[in-house]
Amino acid sequence: MALRPVQVNIATTSAAHQAELVASLQALGATPAHAGQGQVPWTVLADPEGHEFCLLAPS
Repeated sequence: MALRPVQVNIATTSAAHQAELVASLQALGATPAHAGQGQVPWTVLADPEGHEFCLLAPS
């Protein structure tokens, strides 16, 4: 059986919460990732092994 990639999205409660979470995750080793997203209300980060995940801003 082949493994399938998983897309992880983390919802935040406010723009301030999103910024706080981005800073905390970067302090733990996450790095900004550019997946061709352009101007969007979410932030894409990669964990230290290169796995990308998104932090979503509230709508």
